Amino acid sequence: MLTLASKLKRDDGLKGSRTAATASDSTRRVSVRDKLLVKEVAELEANLPCTCKVHFPDPNKLHCFQLTVTPDEGYYQGGKFQFETEVPDAYNMVPPKVKCLTKIWHPNITETGEICLSLLREHSIDGTGWAPTRTLKDVVWGLNSLFTDLLNFDDPLNIEAAEHHLRDKVSQKTVYLETIH
Repeated sequence: MLTLASKLKRDDGLKGSRTAATASDSTRRVSVRDKLLVKEVAELEANLPCTCKVHFPDPNKLHCFQLTVTPDEGYYQGGKFQFETEVPDAYNMVPPKVKCLTKIWHPNITETGEICLSLLREHSIDGTGWAPTRTLKDVVWGLNSLFTDLLNFDDPLNIEAAEHHLRDKVSQKTVYLETIH
């Protein structure tokens, strides 16, 4: 699947033999981002949560991929949520750009697909934003956690969804207390 890896090996082999017939350096040069992605995609695929699947529409473009999260617990259990990820040229100094493609009523995801997840921000108040030490694996695990332990109703991006949940939660608690008495 990692066809870019074979390209990197081939390019490294060509560095030793300089001939007049070789293409210019600019056409053969592989970006730092792409070199990082070869390693990170292999690590990601080896450590993917069981509720996630990664799909690369073009195996030669590791910087564009889709993630499907299918939560097996919590409010969103049984759902299937698609995310589109694009890794910019300045990666790993800047975070990947992620958008939710599935319409969802979620406190941390807007109806247009914007996502509130600290590690997807270059700068965050809580200090848990993007850092060059983070990887694609962190992004995927973070997106997966939006459906379980990182589900945040207290500091929502989609305020209506959070308020709706809190109203339902209060009414559910009231019904529960009435059945006990």
